[in-house]
Amino acid sequence: FCRRAPPRCPACGRPLPGGLRGAPLRVPDPFRSGHRDPRSFVLRPAAPGGGFRGYAGNSDLHVGITNTNGVVYNYDEEGIHRDETGWEQCISIPLVQPDMFELLEQWDKLLEEFSVREAWLPHRYDAKAHNCYTYALAFINSILTTLGKQQMSKSEFTEKFVIPHTKRASKYLTLHQELTAKEFYIVPLPEQEKQC
Repeated sequence: FCRRAPPRCPACGRPLPGGLRGAPLRVPDPFRSGHRDPRSFVLRPAAPGGGFRGYAGNSDLHVGITNTNGVVYNYDEEGIHRDETGWEQCISIPLVQPDMFELLEQWDKLLEEFSVREAWLPHRYDAKAHNCYTYALAFINSILTTLGKQQMSKSEFTEKFVIPHTKRASKYLTLHQELTAKEFYIVPLPEQEKQC
């Protein structure tokens, strides 16, 4: 990966073929505005600013659920928030299939009714046991129950939905950080990674 195509390969020094000009110009950005992704599980750094660009992977993350208008419902020590801004750079995981017409129509009502329950009052918050992830997963499980489907454990939801997106984001951040510091970044091939 490079910001500008060099005349010679940085690894071996040979001239690069002319066909390199036809290579992809951009790596897709895995971060989206949660406010533009209705009915989604959204994830961002909890630190002020909430963006991933400077994220080093060693601080807390915050999650929420978007309504049909992109308002992010989230829970913290102050209770439920309905954020219309602040989630412009996050990982977004869609929760509703386009053919689920009845759920599409009821989403906002279900989310609002769920969010005003006593369980989400500020004094009930606990950073480890009753937090933003607890809130989001409990809402998702309430939807699964409504649909007659089996609920998911935290580890099951994380493995199946969150980890694939965070892995993609981590690779993108590594690439971004490397290209900010250097002209090029050589990614080890899978065989080379096994030897490391």
